[in-house]
Amino acid sequence: MGHLITVATYSLNQWALDFDGNLQRILESIRIAKERGATLRVGPELEVTGYGCMDHFLEGDTALHSWEVLAKILESEEAKGIVCDIGMPIMHKNVIYNCRVIIYGKQILLIRPKMWMANDGNYRELRWFTPWQKHRRTEDHFLPRIIRVVTGQTKVPFGDAVVSTVDTCIGVELCEELFTPASPHILMGLDGVEIFTNSSGSHHELRKLYRRVELIKEATSKVGGIYLYANQQGCDGDRLYYDGCALIAVNGRVVAQGSQFSLQDVEVVSATIDIEDVRSHRATSSRSMQAASAERYERVEVDFALSAGKFDSTVGVEELVVEKPYEVRYHRPEEEIALGPACWLWDYLRRSRTQGYFVPLSGGIDSCATSVIVYSMCRLVAEAANQGDQQVIVDARRIAGEPEDSSYVPTDAREFCNRIFHTCYMGTENSSIATRTRAKDLAAAIGSHHVDLNMDTLVTAIRNLFSFVTGFKPQYRAHGGSNAENLALQNIQARLRMVLAYLFAQLLPWVRGRSGGLLVLGSANVDESLRGYFTKYDCSSADVNPIGAISKTDLKKFIAWARDAFELPVLTEFLEAVPTAELEPITETYVQADEADMGMTYDELSVFGRLRKVEKCGPYSMFTKLLHEWGSFLSPTQVAEKVKHFFFEYARNRHKMTTLTPSYHAEQYSPDDNRFDLRPFLYPSRFAWQFRKIDEVAATLPDRSTVHPSEIPREAKERRKDA
Repeated sequence: MGHLITVATYSLNQWALDFDGNLQRILESIRIAKERGATLRVGPELEVTGYGCMDHFLEGDTALHSWEVLAKILESEEAKGIVCDIGMPIMHKNVIYNCRVIIYGKQILLIRPKMWMANDGNYRELRWFTPWQKHRRTEDHFLPRIIRVVTGQTKVPFGDAVVSTVDTCIGVELCEELFTPASPHILMGLDGVEIFTNSSGSHHELRKLYRRVELIKEATSKVGGIYLYANQQGCDGDRLYYDGCALIAVNGRVVAQGSQFSLQDVEVVSATIDIEDVRSHRATSSRSMQAASAERYERVEVDFALSAGKFDSTVGVEELVVEKPYEVRYHRPEEEIALGPACWLWDYLRRSRTQGYFVPLSGGIDSCATSVIVYSMCRLVAEAANQGDQQVIVDARRIAGEPEDSSYVPTDAREFCNRIFHTCYMGTENSSIATRTRAKDLAAAIGSHHVDLNMDTLVTAIRNLFSFVTGFKPQYRAHGGSNAENLALQNIQARLRMVLAYLFAQLLPWVRGRSGGLLVLGSANVDESLRGYFTKYDCSSADVNPIGAISKTDLKKFIAWARDAFELPVLTEFLEAVPTAELEPITETYVQADEADMGMTYDELSVFGRLRKVEKCGPYSMFTKLLHEWGSFLSPTQVAEKVKHFFFEYARNRHKMTTLTPSYHAEQYSPDDNRFDLRPFLYPSRFAWQFRKIDEVAATLPDRSTVHPSEIPREAKERRKDA
């Protein structure tokens, strides 16, 4: 018989500053772990406070309440007889650290501060925390009085050390440390650490999970060991959705995996493993030679064994089964769009304590995608309710306006959607019958409460007011007006839709005999935001936007997938329709089309966005890269014109990024001005130096394009300089 150990790791749906809720979820997770026979429990990063406290981490109150929560955990019945790895901020010698607190038997064994900070993309940990730089060293941390009363301890080790039990050794690797080139698990493993815990606050991004899983597998493939990965799950109160997917890996193979998207507040992933498997995996000559010369870690000893069998004859060892390798589940990007934003919307809805969502449904693919994501949320709620998830049922009753003693259970997605989701088609004289019909048919298919209206009287009133004040009456370009007149008349419609959206969102529940209000959802995709192809403060201005960081290309793939997965044949019509804002009159020779207006295609925008943000290209380097990618069908001069056109439009519209609706973060090239994409919003938009260099180089290069002009894609022929 080997040394069998049952361990547990978690995905917890914590909420920034929700100390009561966070405490209850932590205690529930420990209780479930003990029920499964686990002797080691690992929770997500900063689980006591919630990961997304941001500048609240600088407040003394946050540290105080964290200690108060920890005291309650130490005193609890749940925490007896199990080693717990718990995350919270701690001030040590007047410096704030992001820490893991290892506890057992009403004692703090070790406080391990984070050594490498996440400080790019969405993360700004160095704004609040300082990395621990005294590697493999500890200091005394003197505990606050509220903890001394509980533990009887005056001071505990604080720093980079490991915990040695009777039968094994545990080391901490904290989130970003796994992603660094010289990860701590290497040196810890060489010094005999057999179990690694990783507590993370890792957000969802399309196509990102594979990298995370591969790093976890690689962490123990060479060095050997057991890896417990815990992660935050849900909306912590901001733009990010933490996608859970807690994992347990042994010697480079995943043996247990949690869900990536779930409505559960507490999800436990446990496994029984044999520590002898780690020792046999490490029995190689080269590894042993490196281990023999490895630097020593300080060890905090605890008189407790994680394993059963030889060390505890009272445990029914015959009932334990060692976990076998597990096939990791990856969602397709289309599924990720259906599930991630839907879970984020559910958290936002229940925690904001509002009565539902409102979408201006235009009949185009963007508002269609937003609506289908809400329907996906309703499907998840119905599925959870059918499985008896009491938390989901309680939240759904309150949101749907049912009394607390109601027996209502939201088991039908369309019925629940009708209660909490409201859509409205806001037509004008420029709207087509096709878009109006598509909006109505989609609303009927998913069950939303739909309103259909014409707003021409409002548009006319505003136009007449301007004429009365100035004596001038603006005309559309189709009727002989200038570009300025044409644009102003389009913007009137777009901005009035925003006003109407908030009016109906506030009053539709009242009309239906209910109290409260609705949250307005935006429907601007990441490509249009990047290009600035929207009216500032128009109907894209909303409370939250589930598709604001998703490309048009991915949205089309999602709609195609949802058509079959959700049995919504009406979505075919949206996929086949030409994207149009319908803000100008339709004539025999002109129908407004988005890509023609923008002077570039959505596919091209995705390329520009990735090069600008992910590959960190300015105008010139983007031009040189695209010469190789597009040189077979575009001349150097044509490539130069496209790059210059993009940067000009991006620069002159950058100010719009400061007013973007808070969006679900799903894409690496999001232009979100809040904290992800930190750039100026007043540019020298003609980039004189950069564009001049592009033109000089383009003029000297040969034309390598081999495609006949008649075969060049439509987007390559459009040369609009000013949309």
